[in-house]
Amino acid sequence: MSEMNLSKIEKMIYVIRGQKVMLDSDLAELYEVETKHLNRQVRRNALRFPEDFMFQLTSEEYQVLKYQFGTSKMGSGGKQKLPLVFTENGVAMISGVLNSERAILVNIAIMRIFTRLRSFLLLEQELKSELANLKKGTSGLFKVIFERMDSLEDLITPKLPSNRKKIGLKTRN
Repeated sequence: MSEMNLSKIEKMIYVIRGQKVMLDSDLAELYEVETKHLNRQVRRNALRFPEDFMFQLTSEEYQVLKYQFGTSKMGSGGKQKLPLVFTENGVAMISGVLNSERAILVNIAIMRIFTRLRSFLLLEQELKSELANLKKGTSGLFKVIFERMDSLEDLITPKLPSNRKKIGLKTRN
C-alpha cells in the first residue's frame, strides 16, 4: 500500500472507550466489500470476535462520531444499524474471516499503522516522564537561584536618602 493509503487508513482510526478502533464501513471500504458482507462474515464467526476485539457503538457514541466526520442520519438513506467497531486485534482477525489476498494486504497496512501509533504513544510517554524528572530535578535548583537573586536585590537596590527632593507634579491642597 502506498504512503497515501497509509495516511488515509490512519485517519480512519478513532479512539472510543479508550481504545483505538476502526469502523465497519471504513474497513469494508478498504477491503473493497460491502459493509453488510463484512458484518455477516463477522457474525458467522462470532467466536473469533470477543468484546475486546469488536463491539457495537451506542447511539450516543455514534452521535459524537457523526459530528467528527459528518455522516448521514440513521434511517434516512444512511446507516440503518449502529456500526460495529474493531480494535487492533479485531482487525487482525478479519483477514482470516474474509480470506482474500486484498484482505491480507490491507491487514498488513493497518497493522503497520497501529504499530506506528503505539510507538508514538511510547515515545510521548517517555518524553513526559523525562520532562517530569527534569522538573523534579530543577525545581530545587530554581528555588536556590531565586533566593540568591532576592538576596542580591537587597544589595543592588540603592538606598535613597530620606531628605531628597521629590520630583513630579505638585498638587495644591
